[in-house]
Amino acid sequence: MRRRLFFIQTLSVLAAASGSMVTGAVGRSFASSIEGHRVLDFDFFDAARQRSVPTRLYLPQTASQIHPVPLLVFSHGLGGSRFGYRYLGSHLAGAGIASLHPQHVGSDNALWWGNPFQLVQRLQSAVGDSEARSRVSDVRFSLDRILSSEIGLLLDTAKIAVAGHSYGANTAMLISGARVKANEVSVEDLQDKRIRAAILISAPPVVGQGSMEEVLGAVSVPTLHITSVDDTINLPGYRSTVEDRLVVFNAMRESQKTLAVFNTGGHSIFTDRTTRSGPEVSARIKNATCELCTIFLRESFSEVFEETKELGFAEPAPVDRITSSEPSTKQWLAKHSDLVYRFVTPSEYQTSG
Repeated sequence: MRRRLFFIQTLSVLAAASGSMVTGAVGRSFASSIEGHRVLDFDFFDAARQRSVPTRLYLPQTASQIHPVPLLVFSHGLGGSRFGYRYLGSHLAGAGIASLHPQHVGSDNALWWGNPFQLVQRLQSAVGDSEARSRVSDVRFSLDRILSSEIGLLLDTAKIAVAGHSYGANTAMLISGARVKANEVSVEDLQDKRIRAAILISAPPVVGQGSMEEVLGAVSVPTLHITSVDDTINLPGYRSTVEDRLVVFNAMRESQKTLAVFNTGGHSIFTDRTTRSGPEVSARIKNATCELCTIFLRESFSEVFEETKELGFAEPAPVDRITSSEPSTKQWLAKHSDLVYRFVTPSEYQTSG
């Protein structure tokens, strides 16, 4: 049977938020100022793969050549687009972290267009090996393009992280160091060494690849895992629950890992949608997610800051420039304790393990 790199559960990401398509020449940007940051859209095209990579960038107004800002690259879920997860991109940019959102054209919102009777076929193709690898290449290509542009001078290349939701979390795992079988005898490494941390939201395990410890055991960058007790997927012939997210978390033996499990909210609550939990709870979960992601990145990049000092590199921009308003992890947990079912820090995991 043909292996697939990704759980069929990624089919559940049915509606990452979408927006109107931006038109223009390849690589041209369109900017607007919102709450202390700029939003720029690029119509990148990878000539080597003959594949479009539309990309959105949330860029802090504070970014400069003197004080370059950290960068997060975000991979959307199945059926999403570069316009999705606006709440997170805007928050991070407002906190001093640029957020780059490439669109994966082989598994984006175009899946919902066309003959409805062929939808299942389109979805099956979107979760196949070829598209799985193409998504990783999309992340790498959009990162290359933005860093090689004038905007790259405003970004701190020593502080780059990746994140993703559902199918996008699989993409984030692969580019962070997950090992998958290229065939019966060889292992494929898709890691990008520029990635210094990873945020995995509703991360599905990888199937057809042996144990998760074999696939994820070599991931060594710090990871933040976010899910909820209701993070459940029900499809014909398939069911996946929050327990699968915990399998991913437990399999990362070498990572300094943090786990947050919210006590409410389904699989789509981490998109821009208002879910069955209601607008108030949805907004609170999203806000808590934004704050925790910012704290995690600040702490992860702080370690990078210390590493560069020890190696004698030129001193990067102070990590404090990321934000002055985010609480510490303990403060975050106290603030959102009524929403949190389980929270595990790296020190707690190492002590208990």
